Amino acid sequence: MADQKRRSVAIVGAGVTGTSAALGFLDAGFDVTLYSDRDRESLRDKVPPTGVGVLFGSSRDWDAQIIDDLYEVGNTTGISVRLSSGEGTERVDVLEFNPDYGYVAQAVDLRLRADDRLGRFLERGGRFGVEAVDPDRLDEIAADNDLTLVATGKGGLSTLFPVDESRTHYREPQRRLLQVTLTGVDHGPESFAYRSSAGGDHSLFNLDAQNGEIFVGPFLHKDAGATWSFIVFAKPDGAWAPKIDEVTDAASARQAIVDIFDEWFPADAPAIRELAVIDSDPYSWLKGAVTPTVRKPVGTTKSGHVVAAIGDTAIAVDPVAGQGAQNSLIQVAELVQAAKARLDDDPSAEFSAQWLVDEFEKHWERRGHASVEVTRLYLGDPDYATHLELAFPAAAVNVDVASALFGLLSDPNPLLTLGDRDDVLGFISAVSGEPADDVLGRFEPVGSFSSRAVPA
Repeated sequence: MADQKRRSVAIVGAGVTGTSAALGFLDAGFDVTLYSDRDRESLRDKVPPTGVGVLFGSSRDWDAQIIDDLYEVGNTTGISVRLSSGEGTERVDVLEFNPDYGYVAQAVDLRLRADDRLGRFLERGGRFGVEAVDPDRLDEIAADNDLTLVATGKGGLSTLFPVDESRTHYREPQRRLLQVTLTGVDHGPESFAYRSSAGGDHSLFNLDAQNGEIFVGPFLHKDAGATWSFIVFAKPDGAWAPKIDEVTDAASARQAIVDIFDEWFPADAPAIRELAVIDSDPYSWLKGAVTPTVRKPVGTTKSGHVVAAIGDTAIAVDPVAGQGAQNSLIQVAELVQAAKARLDDDPSAEFSAQWLVDEFEKHWERRGHASVEVTRLYLGDPDYATHLELAFPAAAVNVDVASALFGLLSDPNPLLTLGDRDDVLGFISAVSGEPADDVLGRFEPVGSFSSRAVPA
């Protein structure tokens, strides 16, 4: 696009979605203004990260369309999984497996990702407006720009976009969430090596049938560097949820983590107790809950100007399957690519409501729908009871099935082809290279977890 034909884009919200969109559109030749109610220092140093933000495999390729990879810390190549069930003397260890992903995942502080993108955006001439944007101000902004995008997350201006009832499966949170970043154990090969021979190259994922899930992974903190990020996914009616209620700061968040491991995962507890809070970052923790929600992608301001939702404003998922940041960054890369191509074909083209709806539908088909469904799978939704009943035992005895199961975090679309029991059995057979019944026939509960499990 020639300078005299530069089209204007306004983006409201300067998290990782908004800063990615700002940088992407600027580099694509648009005139871009990014709005936030916080200045750059506050965005980096005075708010908690809004999740672990792991990028699993394919999403990193999409993100590379916006910015090159700046980080060498926080990378993992697999995961160590443990499933337990029952309470007290009735508690049993059910299954364990330690697959390689077949790709590289990366967990970087979202405050750092966003700040690096904001820095490049400013260096390249982007405009950054620090002001609170309410619906009236959004109306003015939309009137002055060719394209206005809202990236204010699950709250903020999201109510401008009606809930898509046909694509929204829940009306309340499915998990209570606690996130905290801790330090004190490096990312070397001996880190958590009692779980698998991969040590710090693998994240940990503990599942408790009654209480929820815990993810533990190597993490690049914005200041402290190589650290470990924890996120507890507590079932609302389980025993972990009250412990989250008691958390008021980083120290009590750490204590809640330690208490959970002491009681429910004692084999892990000695290593967990070695970890400490990051004293320099009082915002290294967060608790809350997400109601998974899909919204209509286009709204209008009071004067009738079209605005579009991106990121969590459009599709908000529970973080249990790590789809939120990934889905957002893929949507941004797709939209930048599509907008540039539209103007390359026709410099006078408008970004109409219908065009924006059409582009969202393309994203829904490419990724959005599958990201919602794989999240439902990992939440243990009843619609996926058969999938879980078959896939997890098969994964416990066949490493290829285990890798394929966690491959869905990178590319969730294969899940959409698995509609019934026969489909799942066919998937297990295809991945393992042997009849699914033979694979499942070898499964037996582990009884007690091994100190260093070896993949089957």
